[in-house]
Amino acid sequence: MTHPSTPGRTLSVVLAGGGTAGHISPLLAIAGAIVDQRPGTRITAVGTEAGMETRLVPAAGYTLRTIDRVPMPRRPSIDLVKLPVRLVRAVRQARAIVAEAGADVVVGVGGYVSTPVYLAAWSRRVPVVIHEANARPGIANRVGARIAATVAVAFEGTGLADAVLVGMPMRRSIADLDRAAERGSARASLGLDPDRPTLIVTGGSSGAASVNRAVAGAVPALVAAGVQVLHITGRGKPVLDGDGSRLTLEGYHQVEFVDGMERVYAAADLLVARAGAATVSEVSAVGVPAVLVPLPHGNGEQRLNAAGLVEAGGALLVEDADLGPDWIRREALPLLADPARLATMSAASRAQGVRDGDRRMAGLVLAAAEDKR
Repeated sequence: MTHPSTPGRTLSVVLAGGGTAGHISPLLAIAGAIVDQRPGTRITAVGTEAGMETRLVPAAGYTLRTIDRVPMPRRPSIDLVKLPVRLVRAVRQARAIVAEAGADVVVGVGGYVSTPVYLAAWSRRVPVVIHEANARPGIANRVGARIAATVAVAFEGTGLADAVLVGMPMRRSIADLDRAAERGSARASLGLDPDRPTLIVTGGSSGAASVNRAVAGAVPALVAAGVQVLHITGRGKPVLDGDGSRLTLEGYHQVEFVDGMERVYAAADLLVARAGAATVSEVSAVGVPAVLVPLPHGNGEQRLNAAGLVEAGGALLVEDADLGPDWIRREALPLLADPARLATMSAASRAQGVRDGDRRMAGLVLAAAEDKR
């Protein structure tokens, strides 16, 4: 058998994950680091027809193959009844992809698409390497961890056996960001004043209605105090004034989306955001002071994601129900007027950051491929 390290042999890596940016971004970061460490590696990504991967993976220059989406219901439902048939069909599709790719190793980042690919790899005796982004693992990775050669995590305390802490794989433009050096150009590119205290608010690509309402109510006080606000509202979720028109005030800027979050991190004196795993990891990698607002539903993973950074003093945590205009006026406004406290938070945040998660993951993936016999 030809060994993966044989000179001239093309290594084949299949990566599974999709649906949201939270899965696709680390997947692409891992792929890029693998190719950097082993040029010429053939990358095949597996997703579904319904996810963001249909746009983002080809744009990054990688081959995308799709399988059927297999929801993993947490409680009795029609999806639970349909699960066995759906799973068998998706595993069959994934087996064909793994075989055609001649995969030396399969890498999964969780989500609906990953379980069938893990099972397909296991059935073909292809090693599986898993990355779990959240402090509380999802169903797919809890299942996959039982058959994986290596399990890597972004946060301590996931409960996954023999997990290796690697941090979050992220784009180098974020991991290598020098906020101070890039602040001026980032603010200019976002249409912001280079010298005013700057609050940036984001609820993620889909937006967060409760966060939007809280910020909208606090905007008059913020701009009156000399703070400029960049409000990333989410697609199709503009913030409206009382007469139904878009809210406009001098110093308040609302956009639905920003391409390149490194510009946001560089421009912000303070960031208000959800506590998704990628956001928490990126905030700490670049050292931006943050107010983290965990999702009020789900399995509580966002609160756990934020816990270490909050405990270290790099971020404040506020529950979704408590975030209102009064809280922003009472807590965020004084913080924005206190450069020394912001600097302390920034240093504490950056000290928690892991900036080479992509490279650590690539090393684990290549080691698993080398161990294959």
